[in-house]
Amino acid sequence: CSSLFVSLNSIFTKKVLPAVDNDHWKLTFYNNINAIVLFTPLIVYYEADTLMAAVNQQLVSPMFWAAMTVAGFFGFSIGIVTVLQIKATSPLSHNISGTAKAAVQSMLAFYIWKNPATVMGVTGMFVVLGGSLLYTMVKMREGSIGIKRPASTTTSPRQKQQDVELRK
Repeated sequence: CSSLFVSLNSIFTKKVLPAVDNDHWKLTFYNNINAIVLFTPLIVYYEADTLMAAVNQQLVSPMFWAAMTVAGFFGFSIGIVTVLQIKATSPLSHNISGTAKAAVQSMLAFYIWKNPATVMGVTGMFVVLGGSLLYTMVKMREGSIGIKRPASTTTSPRQKQQDVELRK
């Protein structure tokens, strides 16, 4: 279910960017305001007991606020980078790079934490990484072709030479 919402988020990010003049700072600001308005009542309703128990302990701890500040900074930074990546590429490219990142993180977990590897798990990671590699190669090839010129009835020798160079 989370993959669905991540995909929808990237699609709507690309769709909404023109409404905020393609300004990633504005979009991030509006996203954060929406999150505050939407999640605060839910947090208060579902976590009231936990919050009340923490008022005199964790909520007054400098260590807690330092950790919250660091987490907030990185969360905000990830949000900005996400919008910039979607703005520069496409929602599909963003989702594919996110999936490839998760596969690499899983591979690191095998190495660092000695997690048990299953045949299906390892196969899945290589399928994801192989598919991401193929997608990247296709996108790179598309980008190297360049902008196609409209067909004209008369083509100068210089234009023919430039076309040949672009196709290389």
